[in-house]
Amino acid sequence: MAGILSSTTTPIFGPFLGSKTFSTKRPFHVKLSAQSSETPIAASTSVSTKEEPSTSSGPSFSPPPNFRPPQPKPFSVRPDKNLDILGGSLALIFRLGTGVFVSGYSASFVPKNEIPPNQYALEIAGFKVKETSKLGPRPERPIEIYEFESCPFCRKVREIVAILDLDVLYYPCPKNGPNFRPKVVEMGGKRQFPYMVDPNTGVAMYESDEIIKYLVGKYGDGNVPIMLSLGLLTTLTEGFAMIGRMGKGSSYTPSKMPLKPLEIWAYEASPFCKVVREILVELELPHILRSCARGSPKRQVLYEKAGHFQAPYLEDPNTGVQMFESAEIVEYLKATYAL
Repeated sequence: MAGILSSTTTPIFGPFLGSKTFSTKRPFHVKLSAQSSETPIAASTSVSTKEEPSTSSGPSFSPPPNFRPPQPKPFSVRPDKNLDILGGSLALIFRLGTGVFVSGYSASFVPKNEIPPNQYALEIAGFKVKETSKLGPRPERPIEIYEFESCPFCRKVREIVAILDLDVLYYPCPKNGPNFRPKVVEMGGKRQFPYMVDPNTGVAMYESDEIIKYLVGKYGDGNVPIMLSLGLLTTLTEGFAMIGRMGKGSSYTPSKMPLKPLEIWAYEASPFCKVVREILVELELPHILRSCARGSPKRQVLYEKAGHFQAPYLEDPNTGVQMFESAEIVEYLKATYAL
């Protein structure tokens, strides 16, 4: 499945590869842990940052020749992608649907005429599903996270992002990626993922559990969901959830760096969204994720923009392309950005 929309990228993000630091009110101390993916380079560091304007206009981008966005096909899988979607769906079993619903989600069946036709709602057997949620304070600017798709610790953080319905600017860090892995070392002192920077508060940190606690405390109700609070069991089930897509979204594929981050409307528990995220990570393409799990108010936003809701939905400000359909999004990204 995939999507069709249009949006404008707000110029609040500095150059991807410019000198970038974030000041914290006190030195940030890094702890060694089992979730370190590589040998730590430093034990502690102060995180400070400065934005510098880019002096290069960079390359220009255009859609592939004769490209036309596909029409959305709800609840369908392209025959050649059956195994990909099946493999991505295993996570729903191992993680018991964590990340499918936003915080405080509730639903009820109501007659069709109780919900206006211009309002997004799932229709089942002649009734519509009325969905509500209880979200915490909204960050003014997207949280920034450096991570990669096939890391179980990173997946934990992506799940809380879906539950809290946060928009995140992801900087993909696949193995051998030349751009953002070195940036994490520069900012935090070691190659460990995930690494989070909150530009709203100046806080920067490693450690998935600490990131989760920070996010629920700042942008949620302070309570860590049970499936993210089980310690080793959480980590093990996160790893099992990736068995069906073993190794996908972990290794760098040489690519052209976009001038602006791409935007993807998606959520962690969807297998259709997962296959698109994998290629975004492999191509090391920075992207703003508009989180839209069930109960998210952003489902209505997308519905109004596109006249339809379906995830994932890609908006590429570098080419003007807006499209649904996960299989075609993957092909578009490869054709446009892979070298």
